[in-house]
Amino acid sequence: MQIVTHERATLSPWSIRKTVVLAATLFGLGISTYLTIAHYDTHVVLACAENGVINCGKVTTSAQSKVFGIPVAVLGLAFFVAMVGLSLPRAWQARTVRVAQVRLASVIVGIGFVFYLVYSELFTIRAICLWCSAVHVLTLILFVAIVTGWDEATEAVAYEDED
Repeated sequence: MQIVTHERATLSPWSIRKTVVLAATLFGLGISTYLTIAHYDTHVVLACAENGVINCGKVTTSAQSKVFGIPVAVLGLAFFVAMVGLSLPRAWQARTVRVAQVRLASVIVGIGFVFYLVYSELFTIRAICLWCSAVHVLTLILFVAIVTGWDEATEAVAYEDED
């Protein structure tokens, strides 16, 4: 009689981190797509309160909603499109440290931009956009997941580069 054993597949903390990164980028892509469409199509009304402190319309039409003439929603869309590409399984398997470096540099720039936008919302515009806040939280999740996994992301590549 043959005994068959099945090992249970377990996810390592690193594979969970990569899954979180991909999920956060996909959610961010969806929200930034929605914000970009709402920016260019005046018939699309953001599903958000527009009174008091929570006021997506006030935030997304403020002077701070453009940087160098480019809508912030478009910059967010570009960021998440790039991050989706950098978060796909094939990108994690890249045999060059450059992909990990670009991923890290991107989230550092992204979180810096989030700090600017949150500051603008709180102290300049004096209103908060819940959709924007969701993008900010997702960017923070990306930042933490990528920065805390930086050593693991480059470790395998470093060993392969020595060969």
